[in-house]
Amino acid sequence: MVMMYRHRKDMIIWAFMFFVGIQVGCQPCGGPCQCPASVPACPVGVALVWDGCHCCQVCARQQGQACSNAEPCDTQKGLQCDYSASFPGDPGECIDQSELGCELNGVSYSEGETFQPSCAVQCRCEGGGVTCKSLCREDVRLPTHDCPQPQRVKLPGSCCQEWVCENMDNSIQQDFQTASLAGGPQAVLPGPSPNSGSNCIEQSSEWSSCSQTCGPGISTRVSNQNHACRLEWQTRLCNVRPCHTHLPWGPVWMRRCDPSFRSPVPVRLLHQGCYSTRLHQPRYCGLCNDGRCCTPFRTQTIPVTFRCPGGRLHRLSVMSISSCICHYNCPHTHNLAFRG
Repeated sequence: MVMMYRHRKDMIIWAFMFFVGIQVGCQPCGGPCQCPASVPACPVGVALVWDGCHCCQVCARQQGQACSNAEPCDTQKGLQCDYSASFPGDPGECIDQSELGCELNGVSYSEGETFQPSCAVQCRCEGGGVTCKSLCREDVRLPTHDCPQPQRVKLPGSCCQEWVCENMDNSIQQDFQTASLAGGPQAVLPGPSPNSGSNCIEQSSEWSSCSQTCGPGISTRVSNQNHACRLEWQTRLCNVRPCHTHLPWGPVWMRRCDPSFRSPVPVRLLHQGCYSTRLHQPRYCGLCNDGRCCTPFRTQTIPVTFRCPGGRLHRLSVMSISSCICHYNCPHTHNLAFRG
């Protein structure tokens, strides 16, 4: 009975020592140091060094041996841990610093060297690999009523792309069918964030101007309001005004605008042969007789269920106009688009 007790006690001690050994090799920096009771005895010619956490003393790894933060290379011999051929989380290999270096586009760089392959990018050679970062701002400019289609272009003499307002002649020329093929209105519906309670930080641009100045069109934006929390193009149906809208009535000398008006009767919304299951009384933007044009100022995005041939139901997002604003920043095709 006594022998069995001693055997069990010895097994517990060995298990404890094995556990401590694992902790020394795997412990992350910042936690309490758990080092062997005695300093290791290194072979002749092998230095005793601190580990990467400056926590425990270990024997420096030599050329060709595996290395890590817990088992550093012998820097006194000019060795460095090379992770360029390792998978993430796997150990590297101790090699001479003279063997480290990088090559990019046929140009060689030394270990630790910082360089710019172009005016817009800065790179660094480290651990046998190249890491780069952009020197240009990655900001976002939201569309406004006076600049509905901002574009990033590289201006002559500049290195980075800059935001400019595209010429209004070309700002609303996108064909509706082409836009539907590119993204389609079946994109994720905006609304209550599907990431509520998660660590996803919501990011969304403003909705673009409607692709058509009259009749059915689409509006787009970039948003991460989806279950994957990834930026994606989202689309919604829009209709700024019917194409048979007439200019305000009155004498030519009397300048007048009708900023907005509602459909006189409830209607069913139509889209590619499908119609809304419920009646709607949408608000539209009006016209001016003084050269100004009226565009949506405040809008909402509402989900609308459409019934298609064969009885299929599709739930699409649709722009609902709350108010309009009239201004002189109009496309030249504006007056031609609304002839009754």
